[in-house]
Amino acid sequence: MISLQRHPENPILTPNANHEWEHDGAFNGCVAYHDGTYHMVYRALSSEKRQNGINMRVSTVGYASSKDGIHFGETRQLFTPTEDWEIYGCEDPRITYFKGKFYIFYTALSSYPFSAYGIKTAVAITEDFQTFHKHPVSTFNAKAMALFPDLIKEKMGALITMNTDLPPAKIAVAYFDREEDMWSPYYWDELYDNAGSHVINLLRDIRDQVELGSAPIKTKDGWLVLYSYITDYLSNEKKFGVEAMLLDLEHPRHVLGRTQGSLLNPQADYELYGDIPNIIFPSGGLIKDDELYVYYGAADTKVGLATCKLNDLLDEIKPKASTPIAHPESEKNKLTRFEGNPILTPIIEWDWQSRAVFNPAAIYEDGKVHLIYRAQSKDGMSVLGYAASKDGFHIDENLDYPIYVPREDFEKRKKTEGNAGCEDPRITEFQDRFYMTYTAYDGENPPRIALTSISVEDFLRRQWNWEKPILISLPNVDDKDACIIKNRQGKYVVFHRLGSEIWVDVKDEMDFGEDKFLDGKAIAYPRPDKWDNVKLGISAPPIELNEGFLLLYHGVSEPGFKYKIGAMLLDDNDPSKILARTDEPIFEPEMPYEIEGEVPNVVFPCGSLIIGDQLYVYYGGADKVIGVATIKLQTLINNLLKK
Repeated sequence: MISLQRHPENPILTPNANHEWEHDGAFNGCVAYHDGTYHMVYRALSSEKRQNGINMRVSTVGYASSKDGIHFGETRQLFTPTEDWEIYGCEDPRITYFKGKFYIFYTALSSYPFSAYGIKTAVAITEDFQTFHKHPVSTFNAKAMALFPDLIKEKMGALITMNTDLPPAKIAVAYFDREEDMWSPYYWDELYDNAGSHVINLLRDIRDQVELGSAPIKTKDGWLVLYSYITDYLSNEKKFGVEAMLLDLEHPRHVLGRTQGSLLNPQADYELYGDIPNIIFPSGGLIKDDELYVYYGAADTKVGLATCKLNDLLDEIKPKASTPIAHPESEKNKLTRFEGNPILTPIIEWDWQSRAVFNPAAIYEDGKVHLIYRAQSKDGMSVLGYAASKDGFHIDENLDYPIYVPREDFEKRKKTEGNAGCEDPRITEFQDRFYMTYTAYDGENPPRIALTSISVEDFLRRQWNWEKPILISLPNVDDKDACIIKNRQGKYVVFHRLGSEIWVDVKDEMDFGEDKFLDGKAIAYPRPDKWDNVKLGISAPPIELNEGFLLLYHGVSEPGFKYKIGAMLLDDNDPSKILARTDEPIFEPEMPYEIEGEVPNVVFPCGSLIIGDQLYVYYGGADKVIGVATIKLQTLINNLLKK
């Protein structure tokens, strides 16, 4: 793995004891290059002084310039706290040159003692480093914000670290139609309410912390972004590291690749000893010739510089081009994960989904992919949430409230602890309605299959007028993983899971009601000598093709009790007849977010769609997050038919 090399003249900036305003620290430098000059802004920490009636050390923003990016001349104080919303300090500036202006985002402290509510972002805009226009930015707890140096699809864009003092923090992408949107409270309130649509998921463990480092750096392969990754953040054993990620140029929420470990760790004396020891913090970066320059804070006291060959780093983290020759034939027949997975993660601020979001149903309507996903609160109650995507990968909308909650006695919790609620939805469309089946569980009786519906018109208008749900499976029997489709012959075909097998029930009418429950017969069983040797259940509702019903299913595999995915082809006239079945899984837990979570080693789809020539499969990972994977439809059919 590549690593950053410290510059031999480190530290390149140190506090000046003759300047009261930077007596105790000059650190977390960020540099922008323009017209032959490297402009550094940095956090300057004063000796103790009187500030707004408080004896304290005050952070302000310092400035120094250079002709080579290494040797910075005389420092001066650039700006100080002058407004109520920053009166106790201006910290950790990030600078970007954009269309004739320098945008300096920084952390503004409005309360003392310091608290999350009083720690937000602000911006100072200048053309000459003499006069400034300052504005408060975020309406919520945030730090570490930086502007993209170029437009993204005709919009200005920025990265911001949300909830830095209410961990776990999240790095999010924000877009602005105009400059004034940057300090619009209405804009930021709306972004916060829909945070799940903006967040880039980087945490490998819920106990860790991330914070944006450098402003994005544009390369031919994508936006290169340095960030701080802190392991075991809330413990006394936390460790600060420097990592890098590569973001898609047009869709910066899409992570093309990232380093698998730290590029730099505290080792030098000026990193191990200082105002806060054993810290390195990447605060700036730029490209000079073919070198990546990384500016970082050392022990919250000084500025260090470390470098590496840009192309070496990009080669390590950018996605590798796939070549058919390099992969065995079996790999071609497997689903391919979206590099930006997981596409949805729990939002801890929303109680109803603070524990997990997973197992999404999917429907394509009105030019969008609509996801109805299972959301779980900390106490184990499951409700259903809604998200939408225009391209099938990136979430454009994620409602901050559940669209379906337990309403009937059979799905309301009967015990004080444990899981309960509405689980694992599947959705299909016929007769101008969306029909949704889900698992209803009261925490005491065996889970059963519930059925409801909503008009397509109401659904698209976000008018959640769901029909009163009814139970369609037998009482006192554990029955799950169900869906209802209508075939070409006008029959209603219900798939469900009883015991360890997949069952099917074909009906002329949907006449469920009192004493009218599913029966049917088992059509698929575990295979003792293959990967699906423990139990089976359907995944997404089957798709009717010329070749028959394409049914994705999950199979539990021993050893390891892993949930994997396979495919079947069923006769469309007689869906109890299996025409073909994959001998090997087409998808299985491999990524950390699939291996570790609420239930380990699980990939569990509840929705799939055909878009173009691709099959999009939406799945829950380890009962914690949501991902998407794709495969060329004809490739999967050929695999089943052994062509």
